[in-house]
Amino acid sequence: MSGSSITIENVKQFIVGYDSKVPLITGEEKRYINFDNAASTPVLEPVLETINRFMPWYSSIHRGTGFKSQLSTNIYNKTREIVLNYCRANDDAHIVIYGKNTTEMINKLARRLLIEDDQVVFSTWMEHHSNDLPWRYNQRVVHIEVDEQGRLDLNDLRNKLDEFKGKVRLVAVTGASNVTGYINPVHEIAKMAHEHGAEILVDAAQLAPHRALDLKPQDDPGHIDYLALSAHKIYAPFGQGALVANKDVFTRGNPDQVGGGVVDVVDKDYVFWSEPPEREEAGTPNLIGALALAKALQVVDEIGMDKIAEHEMKLTSYALKKLKKLPGMTIYGSDDENDVENRLGVITFNLEGFYHAYLASILNYEYAVGVRNGCFCAHPYLKKLLKITPEENEAYEKRVLNHDRSQIPGAIRMSFGMYNNEEEVDIFVEALQRIQRGEIKGRYVQNIQTGEYHPENLESDYDKYFRL
Repeated sequence: MSGSSITIENVKQFIVGYDSKVPLITGEEKRYINFDNAASTPVLEPVLETINRFMPWYSSIHRGTGFKSQLSTNIYNKTREIVLNYCRANDDAHIVIYGKNTTEMINKLARRLLIEDDQVVFSTWMEHHSNDLPWRYNQRVVHIEVDEQGRLDLNDLRNKLDEFKGKVRLVAVTGASNVTGYINPVHEIAKMAHEHGAEILVDAAQLAPHRALDLKPQDDPGHIDYLALSAHKIYAPFGQGALVANKDVFTRGNPDQVGGGVVDVVDKDYVFWSEPPEREEAGTPNLIGALALAKALQVVDEIGMDKIAEHEMKLTSYALKKLKKLPGMTIYGSDDENDVENRLGVITFNLEGFYHAYLASILNYEYAVGVRNGCFCAHPYLKKLLKITPEENEAYEKRVLNHDRSQIPGAIRMSFGMYNNEEEVDIFVEALQRIQRGEIKGRYVQNIQTGEYHPENLESDYDKYFRL
C-alpha cells in the first residue's frame, strides 16, 4: 500500500488495525469502532512503514562517528525542521524541544520560565490538567472564566489583563477543548497578551490533528510564542511530545533535567551547558518517536488539513443532528449542527437513565464501540458544565478519597479522527437507541474502587489477541 496515494477519501485504508475485530459478550466478534481519538489516535500505515524501513539504520545520535550514528543524527535533526514547518514557525526565532508528551513539555516550560515574584501566569478553567497543574505547581496562577456553555470568557481575560497590568508573564490556553471541542481564537488572545507585555503558550494537543497551525512571524501581534503537541494524538503513538518555543527563554538559566547530552564542558566544580535545544534533552532522546511524529505530520500535510477539517466538520454536524433526536440526550457545549467551524469533532454527553460508566461499558462489550467516560482530565471544567453544586462536590470528593468511585460525576465523550465516517455514527446512534429500549444482553457489576463496569462472570482472553 506504500505506493498508493493517501487522501481523505481513502485514509481509513491506511489506518493500522482499522478492520480489527474485538470480542462481544455473546462470544461473537465485531469490527471495532474507535470514537476515542481525543485520547489517542491509531497508527498511520505510512508511519509504521517508515519506522520499519529505518530500523536497520537505527543507532545512537550525536557524537557517534559511525555511519549509522551519523545517519540517525541527520534524521533526528530533520524531524525538527518538519515540526517547525508544520507549525509555520520561523526557525531563527523558535526551536523544537522533544520530550515524552505535551504534559512533559508544558511542565518543562513551567519550570524554565523565569518569572519575577510579583508576576503571574494566566490559565483558564477549560484547560486539560496538563495546562493547569504545571502552572499551579510552579507559578502563581490566575484562572480565566468560562461561560455556561463552556466557551472562554474573553471579557474576563481582558479585565484581568488590565487588573494585573504589567504583571502577567504568560497566558497559557488550550487551542481546542478536549471536552467540548471549542476552538479558542488563539491569535486574538495572543494579540491581547502581547499588548499587555505577556507571552502566550498554546496547548495544541487537541488542535494539531484537526486544524492547521500557524505560529506567525514574531513581528505579528498575534504570533504564538510557545506551542506544545503530542504525537500520540496525531497518528504516531510511539511516545513523543514537542514544544515549539521562543529560543531566548532556553538560553537563560539552567536546564530542568541534567545528565548526558546537555553540556559542552564539565569540570570538578563548574559546567558549561550546550546551546538549546540540546541542553533541554538530557539523556538519549526518543529518535523513533521523533521520526514517527515527523512522518505523521508529512502524511497529514499530504492529505491536506483543509480537507481533514472539512470532513470532520461534516461528520460532527451529522452526529449532532442525529444525537439530538434521542430522548433524554444532554450534550455539553454547543449542540448546533450548523455551527461546527469553530469546534472539533469532540461530543460530550449524558443519556438520561444511564450512568456514564455503565453506558460506556455496554457500548464496548455489546457493540464494539470505544468511547471515553469520566471527567477527561478537566475536572473543574466538566463539573461546571455538569452544574455540580458545592455540596455535591464535597460529597463526591469524600467518596473518592475513601477509594469509592461508584458515583463519580462525569459524561461520555465520542471523538472523531479523520478516518471515521457517517456509517460508524449510524451504528453508534442505533446502539444508543437499542440500549434505551432495554436491549441489554449482559448483567454488569461495578468495581467500586475504579468505578468501571464489567459483565458478570466474563473473563476477557486478551492472550488470544496479543501476547508478549
